[in-house]
Amino acid sequence: MKTTPQKAKNRGYWLTLLPLYIFTLIFVAGPLVYMVVLSFLKRAEGWGVTNQFTLSNYTQILQPVYLATFADSLKLALISTALIVLVGYPFGYFMARLSPKGKQRMTLALMVPFWTNSLIRLYGWIIILRANGPLDQLVMALGLSDKPLKLLYTYPAVVVGMVYALLQFMIFSVYSSAEKMDWSLVEAARDLGASPARAFFTVTLKLTLPGLLSGVILTFIPSMGLFFIADILGGNKVVLVGSLIQDQLIKAHNTPFAAALSVVLMLMTTLMIALYRKISGVKDLEGLV
Repeated sequence: MKTTPQKAKNRGYWLTLLPLYIFTLIFVAGPLVYMVVLSFLKRAEGWGVTNQFTLSNYTQILQPVYLATFADSLKLALISTALIVLVGYPFGYFMARLSPKGKQRMTLALMVPFWTNSLIRLYGWIIILRANGPLDQLVMALGLSDKPLKLLYTYPAVVVGMVYALLQFMIFSVYSSAEKMDWSLVEAARDLGASPARAFFTVTLKLTLPGLLSGVILTFIPSMGLFFIADILGGNKVVLVGSLIQDQLIKAHNTPFAAALSVVLMLMTTLMIALYRKISGVKDLEGLV
């Protein structure tokens, strides 16, 4: 029986997808399944785990100290995301109004920091925020303070680091939606008597809402787990869930409890994505790209 050209084409199509499916099963689905299974196992006396089913890893999360860590992570994520929206939305909106050459220059300016390792950029903030650093000298030169502010290793320093690390995601998400927007609709609203504020909230905000929601997801979810920013700029004074997972793996060697923490964190982020899909009406994750 001869193979028709259509069947051969379909076979070739699936053969090209096969490596992708294999990679996904081995390096994505496999580790996730292993993490979930590990979270229900019991820690061994010395090193490793025992093949004994238990829910103690999840009940342990309900202790006040661990619930407080999740609450602190959520609080930091909400504060960082709110500040990123306040700064990133207008930036992306007005960036879309620039000339083509201006858009290219601004895009390049936003991309340049990504060419440098994030840890190096964060250590640059240590120089800026440290006592008697450039920021302190500027504040004292302006007469706003007569002594160093000591901003480094504080909660505001961690928030600044989060905003700096994730701001570009919000800007590009909003810019992508604003650039595709039909500006004639805004002009029509103004011609019909709408004030600038009303035209913005009734037309512009609705048309750019997908980009805004995408930016919120792309900033809120990472801010829940970027514990290295809290370690570098917070001086271990701000403990996030990611820091707790790292301590359980490296110091306590309690891999089942670390896996349980990771599963709960993954469920929280999954809930955020599901909420985003419900609000925006998308049926896949293309809106996050």
